[in-house]
Amino acid sequence: MTKPQHAVVTGTSSGIGKAIASRLLADGWKVTGLSRTESSLGEGFRWQQADLSEPESLGSVVEAIGPADALVHAAGFQRTAPLGELDPAALAGMFTVHVAAASVLANALVPSMPDGGRVLLLGSRTSTGMPGKSHYAATKAALMGLGRTWAQELAPRGITVNVLSPGPTDTPMLNDPGRSATPVRMPALGALVDPEDVAALAAFLLGPHGKSITGQNYVICGGASL
Repeated sequence: MTKPQHAVVTGTSSGIGKAIASRLLADGWKVTGLSRTESSLGEGFRWQQADLSEPESLGSVVEAIGPADALVHAAGFQRTAPLGELDPAALAGMFTVHVAAASVLANALVPSMPDGGRVLLLGSRTSTGMPGKSHYAATKAALMGLGRTWAQELAPRGITVNVLSPGPTDTPMLNDPGRSATPVRMPALGALVDPEDVAALAAFLLGPHGKSITGQNYVICGGASL
C-alpha cells in the first residue's frame, strides 16, 4: 500500500487555504494545517498553531511537523490605501506574512523534502498593479521573485515551484475592513472566483501531472485581467 503524501498548508482556517487543504485530503493526502485559528478538516488532517506574523517563532513549529512532500503557502491578508495615505506598518505586516513566512517555511522544509516534491505560493492577480493596492501588490509580486529563483535552484532535484494568482475570490478577505478603500469589482465572467476552482488547479500542480511545470504564475481571475 502506497504511503499517503504529506502537504503543509498555511491559512487553513478559511478561504483558499482551507479549500486547498480540503481538496488534498479528498485526493488522499495527509495535511498539516498552519494557522492561528484552529482548523478541523477531518481524517488525515492535523492542525498546528502557528503565527505567521512572527516568522522567528516558526522554527519549533517546523520541528514538530516532520518531513513534507509539499508546501503550500496560502495564508495572507490585505490592507489597502491610495498613495498619500499609505501605512508603513501595513506594508511590513503583509510582507512578513506573505514573503518572510514563506521564506522561513521553505528554508526549513525544502532541504528535507524528497526529490520530486512541490512548493506552491499563493500570489495575486493584483501583483501586476492595481490602484489603492500598491503595498499588497508589492508583497505578492515579491513571491514571484522567490518562486522563480527557487524553481531554478530546485530543478536538479525535480522539485517544482509555482505561483497561483487568484483574482477577486469568494472568501472572508473580501469583507475585511482593512481593504474597504478598494471595493470589490465583479470580474468579466460575472462571478467571484470560487475557492474550490483555485484548489483544483493547486491539486493539479501538486499532483503527478504537475511534474513538468515549474517557475510559472497561473492567474485564475474570472476574467478580471481582460
